[in-house]
Amino acid sequence: MSDARGTAGAGDTTGADGASGTNGVNGTNSTNGASGTVGAGGAGSHPRHELDDVIHAPVRLSVMAALSVTDRAEFRFLRDTIEVSDSLLSKHVMTLEEAGYVRVEKAFVGKRPRTWLALTDEGRRAFHDYVSVLRRLTDGSP
Repeated sequence: MSDARGTAGAGDTTGADGASGTNGVNGTNSTNGASGTVGAGGAGSHPRHELDDVIHAPVRLSVMAALSVTDRAEFRFLRDTIEVSDSLLSKHVMTLEEAGYVRVEKAFVGKRPRTWLALTDEGRRAFHDYVSVLRRLTDGSP
């Protein structure tokens, strides 16, 4: 994997269904394995219920996708790559870091501070699982 440079801002924490926060231990919505119907407040068996709300926000999905193809990326490079502000990227990175999906490393290069971001092993697994669910959804296979 290669090393990339970049920065970006944070965004909202709205989940796939418009709700804030996450459901389940690892940030995913759990399925109930029931008949496929959903009552008020319950999750159904449709694959969309398996989408990880932490990853599902467009900026966080962009961060996870960009980091999935590299060992680490500099904050400024990531910001410019996904075309967001520093503050927006920072907010989303904090959410991903709190979920255990992203590791943030800060250091000085000469006299300048630098921030690098990398997916954790858990983050790589979560992104892989998320993409698998998206594939099931887009292939039309429940």
